[in-house]
Amino acid sequence: MLNESFVVTIEVVPPDGSDPLKVLSALESLTALPFFGFSVATNPVAKPRMSAMALCTLIQQRTKKPAILHLTTRDHNRLSLQGELWGAKALGIDTVLVATGDFVALKDRGNTTDVRDTDVYGLVRLARQAGLQTGVVFDTHPENNGLARAVDHLQRKVDAGAQFAVTQPVYDEPGAEEIADATRKIGIPMIMGILPLRTPRHAEFLHTKVAGITVPHALRQRMHRAENPVAEGAANARDMVDTARTRFAGACIMPPFDHYEVMVDIL
Repeated sequence: MLNESFVVTIEVVPPDGSDPLKVLSALESLTALPFFGFSVATNPVAKPRMSAMALCTLIQQRTKKPAILHLTTRDHNRLSLQGELWGAKALGIDTVLVATGDFVALKDRGNTTDVRDTDVYGLVRLARQAGLQTGVVFDTHPENNGLARAVDHLQRKVDAGAQFAVTQPVYDEPGAEEIADATRKIGIPMIMGILPLRTPRHAEFLHTKVAGITVPHALRQRMHRAENPVAEGAANARDMVDTARTRFAGACIMPPFDHYEVMVDIL
């Protein structure tokens, strides 16, 4: 992955059941587009989904493109994490993106618990020892002016062995430039996260309800005024891919709500 001059990946959310055929068919339809591979989330927002490991394997078999496995400290103890990493290597999955994982919602904590018997730094070390290319998440917590703290956190991940990082979604050039400038001294490839907007409500929800994401006021206003908000969101995503090419090592595009068809407009 890191040998590419500019890496584009598409994030995939596994299905909430045992049937992978719909998502595999959607992903297979994209393979002629110019991108490197897929990046497969694991139980996003702490809700159960098909095994990311299983889906990575199926994706690689079906599309012949690489799949990056997301792995969190939330879902496994140290023994299980080690087994997952060795299993990924055995199945031909070469790259993992490691994170702490979203917290379990209060209403679910009666029957679901976090594990976290190792931290993300320990998971980075385990992944590297397993011979996997290892990435991490870069979250600036803009709602708390957390950029400087995020850079320090990223440096600790790099010290543990992280080889690249993927940002939270970025929506304008000044935001991209701020992150690029702040992380340049870290010295690892930075991949810009891009989450295409669908509707004005989607933009407002991300801005007000999702930690780590800021949708600029001007873009939210454009979404409200747009005759075709989906096209407006795709146009912004195309602009952000162009911005990423000038400042980042790649882009990870995150099609919302399984709308993988939007990738045709973006790429």
